[in-house]
Amino acid sequence: MIVWSEFIGTFSNTIIDVLPIASIIFGFQFAVLRRPVTNWPKVVAGFGYVILGLSLFLIGLELALFPLGETMAMQLTQPSFLQEFGTASEGNIGWQDYYWVYLFAFCIGFSTTIAEPSLIAVAIKANQVSAGAISVNGLRIAVALGVAFGISLGSYRIVVGDPIHYYIITGYIVVVAQTFYAPKLIVPLAYDSGGVTTSTVTVPLVAALGLGLASTVPGRNPMIDGFGLIAFASLFPIISVMGYAQITHWLGKSSSKEDKENAL
Repeated sequence: MIVWSEFIGTFSNTIIDVLPIASIIFGFQFAVLRRPVTNWPKVVAGFGYVILGLSLFLIGLELALFPLGETMAMQLTQPSFLQEFGTASEGNIGWQDYYWVYLFAFCIGFSTTIAEPSLIAVAIKANQVSAGAISVNGLRIAVALGVAFGISLGSYRIVVGDPIHYYIITGYIVVVAQTFYAPKLIVPLAYDSGGVTTSTVTVPLVAALGLGLASTVPGRNPMIDGFGLIAFASLFPIISVMGYAQITHWLGKSSSKEDKENAL
């Protein structure tokens, strides 16, 4: 009964959230375009599927993904665990003793990004538009590695308590420098890759991980230190995708140069 009442509440809130979108779409359709809507049954059924899917997804976040991320962060940062599986001694825990946290952050960042539906869609479209020049799996792996490294670095920041703006400013300086040297074909796609990672699968687990870490690491404030991991997940894929393109471009130039020398 509790789950059913929670579903009804979430379903009602989702309808209220979707109504403005529907009103804008149908308002433009009737008032601006002045054309009737074709296939009314399919349109209504589609909105129903959207509302139902969003409701089930939100319930899943509350019941599974958020608690899972927070629980893992709490378990990995317990002093008893750090003393048993690390080099920490009682009352003397350093940032290096949280290596299981960094490893978990890397793995969860990589796996959730690989499974991200929006990234899969962007990678497929990029492959089609570029006539195969951009590999679907290559782009997905490059983005996933960037997210994994970014979340690991963000977890380290929470553990040591450094201000977040130092990391973000340094990261964007690297991005600006890469923009001038990366192949022009990949630059817009790299900037978009940072946005598609902050979607349905990645954000809940990453946010829960950050809040769980900040709640269990001594001296950290969940409001100040818990948030910000999503910024790392958005920034570092830009760096990794442009780096992937630069390495691929360099390898391509090297191979073509060798072919010319062999031909001579």
